[in-house]
Amino acid sequence: MAKKVLTYKKAIDEIENILSEIENNDIDIDTMSKKVSRVSELLNFCKSKLTETEEEVERIFKEIDN
Repeated sequence: MAKKVLTYKKAIDEIENILSEIENNDIDIDTMSKKVSRVSELLNFCKSKLTETEEEVERIFKEIDN
């Protein structure tokens, strides 16, 4: 089976879904720590993706200027 590729959009969507579950009290206390941990992982992924993208854009602009 093909491995699911995580994208920035998928990560944001998952974060929003988890936050919605938490806000609506749809998560029991036994699951809460797993969900919060997952949100932390997703936020780190998003932060890394944004940093990579910023560096790539800066590199491209430097190439254009030369």
